Amino acid sequence: MTRKTPETLRSHRWFGATDLRSFGHRSRTLQMGYRYEDFARKPVIALINTWSDLNPCHTHLRTRAEEVKRGIWAAGGFPVELPAISLSESMVKPTTMLYRNFLAMETEELLRSHPVDGAVLLGGCDKTTPGLLMGAISMDLPAIFLPAGPMLRGNWGGRVLGSGSDVWKYWADKEAGTITEADWREMESGIARSFGTCMTMGTASTMAGIVEAMGMMLPGAGSIPAADSAHSRMATACGERIVQMVWDDLTPKRILTAGSFHNAIVALMAMAGSTNGIVHVLAMARRAGVDLTLDDFERLSNAVGVIANLRPSGEFLMEDFHYAGGFAAFFKTLAPVLKNGEMTVTGRTLGENFADAKVWNDDVIRPLDRPIAAGGGIAVLRGNIAPDGCIIKPTAAEPRLLKHRGPALVFDSYDEMLKAVNDETLDCSPDSVMVLRNAGPVGGPGMPEWGMLPIPRKLLKQGVRDLVRISDARMSGTSYGACILHVAPEAYVGGPLAAVRTGDIVAVDVEARSIRLEISDAELAARLAAYVPKTRPEPRGWVRLHAAHVTQADKGCDYDFLEGTEPLPEPEIH
Repeated sequence: MTRKTPETLRSHRWFGATDLRSFGHRSRTLQMGYRYEDFARKPVIALINTWSDLNPCHTHLRTRAEEVKRGIWAAGGFPVELPAISLSESMVKPTTMLYRNFLAMETEELLRSHPVDGAVLLGGCDKTTPGLLMGAISMDLPAIFLPAGPMLRGNWGGRVLGSGSDVWKYWADKEAGTITEADWREMESGIARSFGTCMTMGTASTMAGIVEAMGMMLPGAGSIPAADSAHSRMATACGERIVQMVWDDLTPKRILTAGSFHNAIVALMAMAGSTNGIVHVLAMARRAGVDLTLDDFERLSNAVGVIANLRPSGEFLMEDFHYAGGFAAFFKTLAPVLKNGEMTVTGRTLGENFADAKVWNDDVIRPLDRPIAAGGGIAVLRGNIAPDGCIIKPTAAEPRLLKHRGPALVFDSYDEMLKAVNDETLDCSPDSVMVLRNAGPVGGPGMPEWGMLPIPRKLLKQGVRDLVRISDARMSGTSYGACILHVAPEAYVGGPLAAVRTGDIVAVDVEARSIRLEISDAELAARLAAYVPKTRPEPRGWVRLHAAHVTQADKGCDYDFLEGTEPLPEPEIH
């Protein structure tokens, strides 16, 4: 690729011409107090910032943006900050997944419509990472991802707490009456001690690891705790590096290859990462023009054991992981199963990036011959109620449930399910198979994180802490249990999950990768022919657009009109 010159910069079309319109661009930039020397003949770098006052994961990104700008100025670029939708996982309802593609569209259009040559993408809270990357991939300007980083460890009563994972655990204890309401309130003030994302191997850290494995992040950046001073230094380094990437025209589609996505999947499996990672990797691959399916995840699911000993599948937290060597040491350990020659944002290969990395605690980052689980972290199941696939995280389930046969307990809505599980007369047993449907990409809408269905209070009091649970929903990466998720196609659009009735026998065999409703094919077909989805008011606005165009979970839940690699034309500047 030919090195860029000031005259071939994209922003030169705005600032470098001699016509009347360029006079306006320059004079309005001067209006903001900048000098000609600040922006003339320099790469213009957009900071796409997902900071907001209602996103605790991104509280510090307002400061980090200034640190990025410091690096851009030092490297000879011109930084401009462009705010984007924040997508706070803990605040946005019904689910941030409903708006992931909104952020992707916004990112792409912010970059297309402005005089921008490259971008630093500031995000980290679950859907911001794939949303920002999807938009940047489609626009294909040089881009580098700056992760928000995990928060500090939680503490309560002398115990170390992890986001989400310990919430679910102690909520079950509270519902069972083994801890008090006062205990619960004390825990509430100790579990989230700093800004940053969840410090378990939830979706945020999973996506950070995946993006670093794909080559779109500086080496080691994905695990730096948000409150560590190294995080500020990393932000400045991102600013410096993106300027050189613009001159070198190092774009996402020069980095993201089939090998990059191979590395993403291997990393996901070795982390026992969030099940959400599958949906997001599929969506990003389709934007990059890489043909990826659930079969690729299944093919690589046993290529490596789980070597990141992190909750909810393991013992430690992200702070421990970083000081044990972080993602660089993790990738060096995985080197025998990675495509080490893939290009990264550094201009070097993935293998070159981690060549000098060291593991400082091999209980946190295990060697390949001593994993915490021998198989991959996620398994793909198929059967007559999931012909296009569904997934489970075996390492987070009680082993007794990985081969199970039991009667279905079916719910058509989350509210119906929630009311039932709090009723101590509910007809259920430890063998029950809970089924929630109409919670998929269209039916949710947006495929909410409802897949870790709460265990009925009656069973909690009996000491039961896991059940087989099946849904067309997702679940938080911090969740755990024998939860079978992303059933495709979803029930709301007529998928066979719609045919399951309470009392039907469902058989699951994770080793055999199978899930089956034990009725005849003829009976299944007859039930589906008679199925009428629940009616609801016709949506307006974004929800209507989403319902009309979202693909199913096995395709990544992108919008059909956004997939593919055909670029939109550059805007006319008149």
